[in-house]
Amino acid sequence: MDERQDVSSGAVGGIAFAASMLVMIGAFSMVAGLAAILDDDYLVVSRRYAFDLDTVAWGWIHLVLGFAVVAVGIGLFMNKAWAGVVAIVLAGLIALDYFFFIPYQPAWSLVVIALSVWVIWAVTQARAERRT
Repeated sequence: MDERQDVSSGAVGGIAFAASMLVMIGAFSMVAGLAAILDDDYLVVSRRYAFDLDTVAWGWIHLVLGFAVVAVGIGLFMNKAWAGVVAIVLAGLIALDYFFFIPYQPAWSLVVIALSVWVIWAVTQARAERRT
Protein backbone atom coordinates (compact mmCIF):
# COMPACT_ATOMS: atom_id res chain seq x y z
CA MET A 1 0.00 0.00 0.00
CA ASP A 2 1.27 3.46 -0.87
CA GLU A 3 1.98 5.53 2.26
CA ARG A 4 2.31 8.81 0.38
CA GLN A 5 0.35 11.52 2.18
CA ASP A 6 -1.73 14.08 0.39
CA VAL A 7 -0.40 17.59 0.67
CA SER A 8 -2.51 20.64 -0.09
CA SER A 9 -1.85 22.73 -3.15
CA GLY A 10 -0.96 25.62 -0.83
CA ALA A 11 1.89 23.61 0.67
CA VAL A 12 3.11 22.53 -2.76
CA GLY A 13 2.96 26.14 -3.95
CA GLY A 14 4.85 27.24 -0.84
CA ILE A 15 7.61 24.72 -1.47
CA ALA A 16 7.80 25.72 -5.15
CA PHE A 17 8.05 29.38 -4.12
CA ALA A 18 10.71 28.56 -1.51
CA ALA A 19 12.72 26.56 -4.05
CA SER A 20 12.46 29.38 -6.60
CA MET A 21 13.55 31.97 -4.06
CA LEU A 22 16.48 29.83 -2.92
CA VAL A 23 17.72 29.42 -6.48
CA MET A 24 17.38 33.16 -7.16
CA ILE A 25 18.94 34.25 -3.85
CA GLY A 26 21.79 31.81 -4.37
CA ALA A 27 22.41 32.93 -7.94
CA PHE A 28 22.43 36.61 -6.97
CA SER A 29 24.71 35.86 -4.01
CA MET A 30 27.12 34.07 -6.31
CA VAL A 31 27.18 37.04 -8.70
CA ALA A 32 27.73 39.48 -5.82
CA GLY A 33 30.43 37.20 -4.45
CA LEU A 34 32.26 37.05 -7.75
CA ALA A 35 32.01 40.83 -8.12
CA ALA A 36 33.50 41.32 -4.65
CA ILE A 37 36.29 38.81 -5.28
CA LEU A 38 37.24 40.28 -8.65
CA ASP A 39 37.01 43.96 -7.62
CA ASP A 40 38.06 45.04 -4.11
CA ASP A 41 36.38 48.42 -4.56
CA TYR A 42 32.99 46.88 -5.39
CA LEU A 43 31.77 47.23 -1.80
CA VAL A 44 32.42 50.47 0.03
CA VAL A 45 31.21 51.48 3.50
CA SER A 46 31.10 55.18 4.26
CA ARG A 47 31.07 54.88 8.08
CA ARG A 48 32.80 52.64 10.59
CA TYR A 49 30.78 49.68 11.78
CA ALA A 50 31.31 47.23 14.61
CA PHE A 51 31.99 44.43 12.15
CA ASP A 52 34.20 44.91 9.15
CA LEU A 53 35.36 42.08 6.94
CA ASP A 54 37.59 42.32 3.94
CA THR A 55 35.67 42.66 0.67
CA VAL A 56 37.24 39.50 -0.70
CA ALA A 57 36.20 37.59 2.44
CA TRP A 58 32.59 38.73 1.95
CA GLY A 59 32.88 37.66 -1.67
CA TRP A 60 33.93 34.14 -0.76
CA ILE A 61 31.21 33.87 1.88
CA HIS A 62 28.57 34.93 -0.64
CA LEU A 63 29.95 32.67 -3.34
CA VAL A 64 30.06 29.52 -1.20
CA LEU A 65 26.70 30.13 0.48
CA GLY A 66 25.15 31.05 -2.85
CA PHE A 67 26.31 27.82 -4.46
CA ALA A 68 24.98 25.78 -1.53
CA VAL A 69 21.64 27.61 -1.60
CA VAL A 70 21.19 26.99 -5.33
CA ALA A 71 21.92 23.29 -4.80
CA VAL A 72 19.36 23.08 -1.98
CA GLY A 73 16.77 24.94 -4.07
CA ILE A 74 17.23 22.36 -6.82
CA GLY A 75 16.93 19.64 -4.18
CA LEU A 76 13.61 21.13 -3.07
CA PHE A 77 12.39 21.14 -6.66
CA MET A 78 13.35 17.46 -6.89
CA ASN A 79 11.49 16.75 -3.60
CA LYS A 80 14.56 15.28 -1.90
CA ALA A 81 14.05 14.34 1.76
CA TRP A 82 17.19 16.12 2.97
CA ALA A 83 16.40 19.38 1.17
CA GLY A 84 13.78 20.65 3.62
CA VAL A 85 15.99 20.62 6.70
CA VAL A 86 19.03 21.88 4.81
CA ALA A 87 16.91 24.65 3.23
CA ILE A 88 15.86 25.86 6.69
CA VAL A 89 19.46 25.88 7.93
CA LEU A 90 20.87 27.59 4.83
CA ALA A 91 18.07 30.17 4.71
CA GLY A 92 18.95 31.02 8.31
CA LEU A 93 22.64 31.29 7.42
CA ILE A 94 21.88 33.48 4.40
CA ALA A 95 19.71 35.75 6.58
CA LEU A 96 22.54 35.99 9.12
CA ASP A 97 25.07 36.65 6.37
CA TYR A 98 23.00 39.46 4.93
CA PHE A 99 22.33 40.88 8.39
CA PHE A 100 26.06 41.49 8.70
CA PHE A 101 26.07 42.71 5.09
CA ILE A 102 23.55 45.54 5.78
CA PRO A 103 26.26 48.26 5.96
CA TYR A 104 27.39 47.37 2.43
CA GLN A 105 24.03 46.99 0.65
CA PRO A 106 21.19 47.90 3.03
CA ALA A 107 18.13 47.63 0.76
CA TRP A 108 19.15 44.38 -0.90
CA SER A 109 20.16 42.87 2.44
CA LEU A 110 16.73 43.58 3.95
CA VAL A 111 14.99 42.06 0.92
CA VAL A 112 17.10 38.89 1.15
CA ILE A 113 16.49 38.61 4.91
CA ALA A 114 12.73 38.93 4.38
CA LEU A 115 12.76 36.33 1.58
CA SER A 116 14.85 33.97 3.72
CA VAL A 117 12.32 34.23 6.54
CA TRP A 118 9.54 33.49 4.07
CA VAL A 119 11.46 30.46 2.77
CA ILE A 120 11.84 29.13 6.32
CA TRP A 121 8.13 29.66 6.97
CA ALA A 122 7.06 27.98 3.71
CA VAL A 123 9.24 24.93 4.24
CA THR A 124 8.21 24.48 7.88
CA GLN A 125 4.52 24.85 7.02
CA ALA A 126 4.75 22.21 4.30
CA ARG A 127 6.67 19.86 6.62
CA ALA A 128 4.09 20.37 9.39
CA GLU A 129 1.24 19.68 6.98
CA ARG A 130 2.84 16.43 5.83
CA ARG A 131 2.90 15.17 9.41
CA THR A 132 -0.79 15.78 10.06
